[in-house]
Amino acid sequence: MWTSWASSSSRRSRRSRASRAPSPAPLSTSRFRFRWAPVLLAPLVLLPAACGDGAVEVPVPHPDAATQRLCEGLRLPAKVHGQSLRDTTPDSQLTAAWGSPAIALRCGVPVPAALRQTSQLVDINGISWFGEPVDRPVTWTAVGRQAYVEVTVPAKYRPAGDVLIELTPAIKSTIPAKPEGQI
Repeated sequence: MWTSWASSSSRRSRRSRASRAPSPAPLSTSRFRFRWAPVLLAPLVLLPAACGDGAVEVPVPHPDAATQRLCEGLRLPAKVHGQSLRDTTPDSQLTAAWGSPAIALRCGVPVPAALRQTSQLVDINGISWFGEPVDRPVTWTAVGRQAYVEVTVPAKYRPAGDVLIELTPAIKSTIPAKPEGQI
């Protein structure tokens, strides 16, 4: 959207410059321009930060070599919950992010410390998800697979299940299930 606005604006200004008479000298003094410049430019400086165009900081997990290979094969969607894929920092094939605030994914994380054989899991299209904290999950981990995949879903994207539904096919097609009964 920003690009198309800038492109059409520059086309209009090129056309109108050719047909316009020279503009009169500016009415303001240099003192006026310098005093107002910070006020006028501040929104332009904040705009990129507000749009969330920068890289998202997502801690990189450190799995073993076999798990890392599985995670590097994960083909994630370009959009999740209507949000576009963003760059992550540090740059890694084991992390991904969408939107602002970011929906963050980390592949190859260790087994969640609170996960037990008796833990309540949510099954979505053949993938079992463990949510933490239990009372209002923010971080979901795909369990019962050869690699654990963690997804952090900010409150803005409720219900979180919609996000997990969109990520499930990529995980299911790339990361094999563990033997029956193993989480």
